[in-house]
Amino acid sequence: MKISEDVFGQTPDGNAIRRFKITNSKGLSVSVMSWGASLLEVVVPDAKGVLANVNSVFDSAKAYAERHPYFGSTVGRYANRVGDGTFSIDGQEYQLTKNLGGNTLHGGQDNFSYQNWEVESVDESAGQVSFVHDSPDGKEGFPGNVTATSTYSWNDENELMMAFEATTDSPTHVNLCNHSYWNLGGMGTGSMLDHVLQMHCDEFLEVNDELIPSGKLLSVEGSPFDFRAPMAIGARNGELPETKGYDHCLVVRGEAGTLRPCAEVFDPASGRVMAVSTTQPGVQLYAAGNLPGNERSAGVAAHEAFCLETQHYPDSPNKPMFPTTLLLPGQTMSEKTVHQFSVKSA
Repeated sequence: MKISEDVFGQTPDGNAIRRFKITNSKGLSVSVMSWGASLLEVVVPDAKGVLANVNSVFDSAKAYAERHPYFGSTVGRYANRVGDGTFSIDGQEYQLTKNLGGNTLHGGQDNFSYQNWEVESVDESAGQVSFVHDSPDGKEGFPGNVTATSTYSWNDENELMMAFEATTDSPTHVNLCNHSYWNLGGMGTGSMLDHVLQMHCDEFLEVNDELIPSGKLLSVEGSPFDFRAPMAIGARNGELPETKGYDHCLVVRGEAGTLRPCAEVFDPASGRVMAVSTTQPGVQLYAAGNLPGNERSAGVAAHEAFCLETQHYPDSPNKPMFPTTLLLPGQTMSEKTVHQFSVKSA
């Protein structure tokens, strides 16, 4: 394994944004940076051995410092939505920053995606880079001083591991995930709706028109969310016009907290395959229906990328029937997701 480092750019206040390229013995690489503890390029071969980056990225650090669609970001303190931007702990209500209508999305306005994380460690022999961020009590309305770590590793089996940990000095809610936008044909190759997706998910979350869960889990049977057998992402994407296609959380089969299969995606045109395993209880399937296709999304338009955001369920702080996101002093929140890349013939 080899890890190289350079300065990708500067933060708005003039600090260096550090970028790392992890290369395995096959010459395949992933890149990560300190701004937002973000994943950048993931360069893997197609069935003919042609290399391409399959993750949506910007070519400048300045674009990441501005409002963007969370390309590759570590999202927090709370990934996805918190209804009404409020929750209560031990009878005390906390008002969060509302940045999506009357709700809070991805931790508020000045969330983890827009922080320059410290580099905690670089382990070349393990192909691993870890970032750490201290989030102060009251930031975006969240209680507790939280220390979060985001770790990326890459190996000779073309496995990209993303691991998250968090601790707190006061009860709070934490839900961390990576928000990468994938196209297995390569970034900039157009629609991903022909990608074939299989998900190890038997249920999905019922939501209202603001995508806030009701608390009910519904069977995928007979719905557009039934990917138990492989199906093109575009086959039923159009049946969800209110959300411009998929933007929904599904329940990952099996025991949360254990690393288990979540999804496999196959691009028939390139032969690339991405298999996802996770310890998280849920996964948000997003068909990127809101990408504008201009400089704000690096030219990537609607349905030209997809997200599989492994995470706890949205609005869990207000849904006691969901797996808890409550983090207490003395505890460590720990989650892991692995993406393995390979090829096969159509």
